[in-house]
Amino acid sequence: METDSLPPAAALILSVVFNPGSIEVIIGVVAIFMLLTVTALFSGAETAFFSLRPADLERLKGLQTNNSQIVLRFLDHPQNLLATILVASNFINIGVVILSTWVTNSMIDFSNSPILGFLVQVVCISFFLLFFGEIVPKVFASQRPLLVVLFMVRPLLFLSKIQYPINVILIHSTSFVRKRYHYPRKNISIDEISDALDLTSPEEMGKDQEILEGIVKFGNISVNEVMCPRVDMVSVDVSSSFGKIIATITESGFSRIPVFNESFDHIRGVLHAKDLLPYIRKERDFRWQSLIRPTFYVPETKKIDDLLREFQKKKIHMAVVVDEYGGTSGIITLEDILEEIVGDISDEFDVVDKSYTRINQSKYFFDAKVLLNDFCKIVGCNDQVFDQVKGDADTLAGLILEIKGDMPHKHDILIIDHFKFSIEAVDNRRIKQVLVEILPDREK
Repeated sequence: METDSLPPAAALILSVVFNPGSIEVIIGVVAIFMLLTVTALFSGAETAFFSLRPADLERLKGLQTNNSQIVLRFLDHPQNLLATILVASNFINIGVVILSTWVTNSMIDFSNSPILGFLVQVVCISFFLLFFGEIVPKVFASQRPLLVVLFMVRPLLFLSKIQYPINVILIHSTSFVRKRYHYPRKNISIDEISDALDLTSPEEMGKDQEILEGIVKFGNISVNEVMCPRVDMVSVDVSSSFGKIIATITESGFSRIPVFNESFDHIRGVLHAKDLLPYIRKERDFRWQSLIRPTFYVPETKKIDDLLREFQKKKIHMAVVVDEYGGTSGIITLEDILEEIVGDISDEFDVVDKSYTRINQSKYFFDAKVLLNDFCKIVGCNDQVFDQVKGDADTLAGLILEIKGDMPHKHDILIIDHFKFSIEAVDNRRIKQVLVEILPDREK
């Protein structure tokens, strides 16, 4: 009777010859598992050392133990650390490959099936090396980096001393290649940094995220977006009496006050409160005008990062903002600029002057003179949301006037990009108060 031919896979398996295991083969298998364990430890150590978070580094500094100090020294010389790990790992991996080949050849004769021999000796051994020697330890080490580095620091210190000549050659050759084929590092744009911050979890960054976002947006903010507008300026007429000057400074609490002649468009200079201290007991007819300091003028369109550098260079804290016609638009101080990075700065003498009241999760009651930049921060929206419609407006009132085209009436309603604005107080000259409601599809 004619027999059926075997499937190709079965024929391959039956064509190999299995040899009985000897004591040498058993020792070889044990040695392979030991080497796999060691290479797993080194792979985990590599990931752990370069995954330490700032909090882990602070904890290491606080431990004040020999192991923690050795870890910090390793981190100060990352090239030596990496060379130690890579050299040791490669030697061990070579040992695993050689032993595995010898063990498989001793246990199985692949002379009749070289393809199967290739699959077992190359593919299977590579899988074991990658899975147990790389993937598993790296995943564990990324979750417990501090535990792994403290466990592995002594073996790595020992190996770094033994491998010192090899490490030196490797580090210097790498340095030579890097210098020889050096490519300029690609500059990261502000938009890319901003996108990265948007993707970062607020729980990971905490309060630092707001500061970082302020730094990223810092260079794109103009003076007119953060200045104190003309209508809110506290200033004095150059013809005012000394008594009135003292009263104005006492009432306002400001340390620097602009001095004008007849109108705000003619600023004579800036009066510093500290300059008046030596003359506080002088007669009421004291000529305080001699204490006026020169005015520093800046255009509305100037970027605040450039202005900050000028403040530092000229050692001044206040500037008068002028429009394209030379008229006074407002004033800006060093504090106004810094608040764009770190948020509101208040001292124990500041009087709370809230420009808004939060009614509930989606409703706010705003003073119409609030800057659009501050409005976006308060409601938590993107500061570019009104860019297409605001024109030259810098305040909430200016935005409404820009959209409506004329002075609105009380209870008028305007909807802009998922925001509902209801005019609550207005007179013939300006909008005073606005009720803002965030429509449902805009809420977070």
